[in-house]
Amino acid sequence: MEKKTVVVALGGNALLQVGQKGTFEEQMENVYNAVEQLAELVLSGKWRLVITHGNGPQVGNILLQNEAGKHLVPPMPMDVCGAESQGMIGYMIQQAMHNVLARRGRPDIPVATVVTQVLVDKNDPAFQNPTKPVGPFYTKEEALRLKEEKGWHVVEDAGRGWRRVVPSPDPKAIVEKEAIRILVENGAIVIASGGGGIPVIKENGTYRGVEAVIDKDLAGERLAEDVGAHVFLILTDVDRVRLNYRKPNEVALSRMTVSEAKKYLAEGHFAKGSMEPKVKACVRFVEAGGELAIIASLNEATAALEGRAGTQVIRDA
Repeated sequence: MEKKTVVVALGGNALLQVGQKGTFEEQMENVYNAVEQLAELVLSGKWRLVITHGNGPQVGNILLQNEAGKHLVPPMPMDVCGAESQGMIGYMIQQAMHNVLARRGRPDIPVATVVTQVLVDKNDPAFQNPTKPVGPFYTKEEALRLKEEKGWHVVEDAGRGWRRVVPSPDPKAIVEKEAIRILVENGAIVIASGGGGIPVIKENGTYRGVEAVIDKDLAGERLAEDVGAHVFLILTDVDRVRLNYRKPNEVALSRMTVSEAKKYLAEGHFAKGSMEPKVKACVRFVEAGGELAIIASLNEATAALEGRAGTQVIRDA
């Protein structure tokens, strides 16, 4: 039987649970729990696996460390901080995956992390309208000073203080897609495009990092598309997509067509910054020729791929 390629996007709960401090030990335990699920897919003999993941708390901590230590060592730009988080999280996932597979008698399956750049359009409208909060909270005085000194965009964030906001441009291509494809075709499990990837623009044939954050679900879809995946699976902290979420008339969906998903998006059923980009990413993947996209609980990866759990996004009949 010919194996199919699945790109699995791990939500934030795969690395950090609500109420945890975010210590290395906590995150590693969470990673092992997620990897146990994903190892099942590989050991079934049915799937080639590519893993992508979020990095919000981790890159936020790196930015805080930069801020706290700026008088001792030079702070790094945001694209470098994103690369640091990719390496750190990739290390945790690949080590856990190797150990789990070895324990199950398959130490021969290679696992690799690819520090991934994601191409964005330098003329993307997002660069004129930064909206994504990043980094620590500041007082109004500090925020306005940093705006003056560094040219940052800053906003007041829901009464909690002031924060820097950066653009969130649309992902156009995975720069390392050919390297990832070669690894996958030769039997490796690949971890890539962590945290939405490192945003880069291309000028005169040269790549350059930019201060921005790409939505991780949309970047995961771009990864799935660029590596020729058959299935795109988003694992998160809910078991199914829901209409009228947390209302008396809430409805859990096991399946929706692309047209239905677009209708629900237009009606505003999905929260911005959480479920909305996930549904959009699934729609993009199926419209681009993918066989199937699924949103499911982290603990139901195998069941979701077997059609027993989660919400499937399928082509119109």
